[in-house]
Amino acid sequence: MGGAPGRSLRAVVVALSAMLVLGAGLGGVVWWLGHDSASRIAAGQYAARAAKALSEGQLPADLDTSDREALAREHAAILDGMGGLRPTVKVSSVTLAQGERAGVVTFDYTWKPLPDKAAWSYATTMRILALTGGDRVSWRGTWNPALIAPGLEPGQRLRATRLDSVRADIVSADGDALVTARPVTRVGIDKTREDDPLRLRASARALAQRVGINEDDYLAAVAAAGPQAFVEAIVYRDSATELITLSEAAANYPGLRLVPGELPLAPYARFARPILGTVGLATAELIEKSDGRIRAGDVVGLSGLQQAHDADLAGRDGFRIEVVANGDTDRELYAVPAVNGRPLAITLTRRHQEAAELALNAVETRGASAIVAIKPSTMHVLAAASGSGSKGYSTATLGQYPPGSTFKMVTALRLLRAGSTPDSPLPCAASVTVDGREFSNYRDYPASATGRITLRQAIANSCNTALISAASTLPEATLEQAAAALGLSAPPAAGVPAALGSVPAPESTVAAAATAIGQGQVVATPLGMATVAATIGRGRVVTPFIVVDQGRASNPRPAQPLSSAEGSALRSLMRSVVTDGSARFLDDLPGKPVLAKTGTAEYGSGNPPPTHAWMIALQGDLAVAVFVEKGESGARTAGPVLEDFLRRVAS
Repeated sequence: MGGAPGRSLRAVVVALSAMLVLGAGLGGVVWWLGHDSASRIAAGQYAARAAKALSEGQLPADLDTSDREALAREHAAILDGMGGLRPTVKVSSVTLAQGERAGVVTFDYTWKPLPDKAAWSYATTMRILALTGGDRVSWRGTWNPALIAPGLEPGQRLRATRLDSVRADIVSADGDALVTARPVTRVGIDKTREDDPLRLRASARALAQRVGINEDDYLAAVAAAGPQAFVEAIVYRDSATELITLSEAAANYPGLRLVPGELPLAPYARFARPILGTVGLATAELIEKSDGRIRAGDVVGLSGLQQAHDADLAGRDGFRIEVVANGDTDRELYAVPAVNGRPLAITLTRRHQEAAELALNAVETRGASAIVAIKPSTMHVLAAASGSGSKGYSTATLGQYPPGSTFKMVTALRLLRAGSTPDSPLPCAASVTVDGREFSNYRDYPASATGRITLRQAIANSCNTALISAASTLPEATLEQAAAALGLSAPPAAGVPAALGSVPAPESTVAAAATAIGQGQVVATPLGMATVAATIGRGRVVTPFIVVDQGRASNPRPAQPLSSAEGSALRSLMRSVVTDGSARFLDDLPGKPVLAKTGTAEYGSGNPPPTHAWMIALQGDLAVAVFVEKGESGARTAGPVLEDFLRRVAS
């Protein structure tokens, strides 16, 4: 059957073409078969076709059998437990026996059950037999279950099992589990409980209306799901009162089912929700972007820290492939253990966060609101609460508003650096005009604190005109330097989306006057003003953080940092606000003395215009900022919220 030396050019071209086809079918591996006999070429081509079929989960064609249907059923049964997994199969070698009437094909199998994990690889063999018909030579394979996996015997099957990892908790710096697995009830339509599509549709519509989800979307999801599906509508904490009424009404909703389960949840729904985020079933978009890490049905982070740190919190699923006989495991062929998630440590404490959220309940009708508490010595953010009026937005870390008179601590530092002392005299008039713009004190400003007063009295009673007049003589550069020294203009490094403040250079003398009292172009977040208070309390710049790993970042040093004398003077000024000024209501609080500064900032239009209410405070190793979007004044609106918070954390 070998070729003669005088064979025609056409025969050489046919043989070489066949070799190239064979090489392409063998996954790019081309080898020399010894000589170009038709039998060897045909054997290689048959091996390539068999490898392609096995890669697609199909039985190779042209098997040596009288009952191909039975073999096809056996082959399908072997792979049934593998779900949608399919191997990549390539031809390793084709060896023909002497006489080229029989041979052995060796296949290289590679399964990739998990992304970025070592593949399960092995080799199997298949005996092949030559058939002749005229001048043609063809080949047939022989069936053996061991063709699919080494050592597989008749009656044995493969089974793949995904090994689920355990999602890790989000914990406080002291190890308290803030987000952990808590009992829930999944509410939805179980299509196995009702055959009538009209009754199912009616139940789905009524359920969607009752739980407040999009009716059309839910009806479409129920219609598209398979006959064995449970189509989730909503998940409730086990403490939810809605579950009682749903359980009582279940008989009226054909197909309705309440399924117990667990989800990683905070102590209650509102607890630091904009910061921590939420978890839920993976969306199609997240699955597509995950490069195989996330699959349909996975519980993943959907927002906040849960989403930002999902890969670490979720860990990695494992995989096990077993040989099964008569429904029982015979032996394990391959396994990759699951890797549980890594806990995420954050600085929020349950005590401070709960106290902040409870204190904000008093201003829930006044628009957005927030409390931020920082421990100056460690720079830990202990609370970052946004009130219900924030509507899910993290006002605490992202809401930027003019800080009003709380910003006067920056102006006070500018004056101290220009040579003033807390007892330096300043003129406090009822009003002052700058380039035609009149500035006055707040409506309830005490008449006894006008005239010639000290810087201490100006801060204690929050005299706008005194600070505007004094700051008008200061170099523009001192504004940025003082803001940086108090941490307000540093880049945020909280480990969550955050901002601190923006203190642009004033564009005019009117803008400079407005900036001196925390209005005009200057804006700050509650996190930013809490940072100012924390820096004053610590005596050097604070870079607040929430994610513990973020705290390893270097603490930036301002070009002109706060000196010990400046810090002491600023603390003295803030203490005067409580002992002799607008925050006297804080002087009887239990614990260490309270230092504070009130703030009111006009915004929008009106006569008078509406105002934001602010307060910042220090008590021992605790710095706090309170913000209320629609307030009367700092003392009247933000003050009671601050007092409530401090009393709660002290108890």
